[in-house]
Amino acid sequence: MRKILFGVIITLVIVFTFKYCDNKQEDKIVLKESSALIQEQIKNVGKLVVTEGHFSEVFTYKNSKGIFGDLISAEKKAVVIVNADVTLSYDLSKIDYHIDEGAKTLQILSIPKEEIKISPDFEYYDMQADFLNQFEAKDYNAIKTTVKASLMKKIEASELKSNAENRLISELSKFFILTNTLGWTLQYHDNSIKSSEELQKLQL
Repeated sequence: MRKILFGVIITLVIVFTFKYCDNKQEDKIVLKESSALIQEQIKNVGKLVVTEGHFSEVFTYKNSKGIFGDLISAEKKAVVIVNADVTLSYDLSKIDYHIDEGAKTLQILSIPKEEIKISPDFEYYDMQADFLNQFEAKDYNAIKTTVKASLMKKIEASELKSNAENRLISELSKFFILTNTLGWTLQYHDNSIKSSEELQKLQL
């Protein structure tokens, strides 16, 4: 009787041991699959063009040069009309992240700064220049530099950046939905994102 009871106990121990090992192996497989799925999602985001805008600028350029010790003033001027297409994008292929399989956590460490691309088209009107002060390459470069600085101020004052951030948050929400579905946690720096509302309030 004792031998039978001992045999039953041994059998149960072996069964439970194999069962435990099988469960642990299954857990590891699930973790690996989840980790691979998250990495694939991040990879698929790629370079995201977030938003585009169009700006127009009318600029008057004037330049005066003194001749013979300022005895004579030679002037040149032009009216410049600029139409510029502006693109704001985030290259999310450069996103810095860390996957902790043990803690089931996707931690976003940093998001690349937005890239601003300005494609201006210049039209010059009413160009006037004295014989001793003709238009040169440096004048056109000065115009382009001034116009670009002016356009950057307009971009900062517009809704383009906030629209771009909203599109970015929309993409990041895909990570939240995926991690939440898999039973993982999404973190930005050291803060856990527990709802889509918290994601909307991120300070990027």
